[in-house]
Amino acid sequence: MTDINQIAPDVYRISTFVPEIDLAFNQFLFVDDEPLLYHAGMRRMFPAIRAAMATVMDPARLRWIGMSHFEADECGAMNEWLGVAASAEAVCTKVAAMVNMDDFAVRKPHPLGRNDKLTTGRFAFCLRHTPQLPHGWDASMMLEETTGVLLCSDLFHHNGPAEAIVRGDPLPGARLALTDYQKGPLRNYMPFTVNTRKQLGELADWAPATLALMHGPAFVCDGRGALLGLADVMEESLGAPAHPRRDGAPA
Repeated sequence: MTDINQIAPDVYRISTFVPEIDLAFNQFLFVDDEPLLYHAGMRRMFPAIRAAMATVMDPARLRWIGMSHFEADECGAMNEWLGVAASAEAVCTKVAAMVNMDDFAVRKPHPLGRNDKLTTGRFAFCLRHTPQLPHGWDASMMLEETTGVLLCSDLFHHNGPAEAIVRGDPLPGARLALTDYQKGPLRNYMPFTVNTRKQLGELADWAPATLALMHGPAFVCDGRGALLGLADVMEESLGAPAHPRRDGAPA
């Protein structure tokens, strides 16, 4: 089942819950002069996601398609969207463009650097390259500055169905999901590296007002505190990385 709900003015969460794996897959639509969709979604979910979008705007108006990293739920339907919307372009890191999207996408992507900003009308987006957070060399996080919505991909992952928007702490559910995944075949799907705590600290400096989860609700909360707390949750659940000795020998 796919539904669509407004989580902020002109910002919508499109969500498809898959009961067989107890997981929701979300996309976020910013309706503006140049509309932006964050997460293209899986190719097989495209018809349902497109139908949900059509209830609030014509999918052919789509101008930008954002993503965190190269994965089916992030960009599986990228080319389907590019086919529907003649002016649409993928937005990603320069690394993502170089290693995947230049070849995968049917049109050239629009890479953003650390200090670049994408303005779509009322909304303004900035992107931060976060290698291996949540995973992938090409990974990034995107913030919409006027609403304070952080598009945080797999960070704060929650299992199960979820309301569109929740006012509360995302950390208990994130801890539970990480702990559950560590017991099964998907263990270590989100690495905790020597850079993770620093990266989360840099994202916390954005002080987001809403954390828009790929899997789970959108949390209206103290985003800065949640991101700093997530570093502790990840280290507790995943284990601290070993630091090499200065002489190059294993720690």
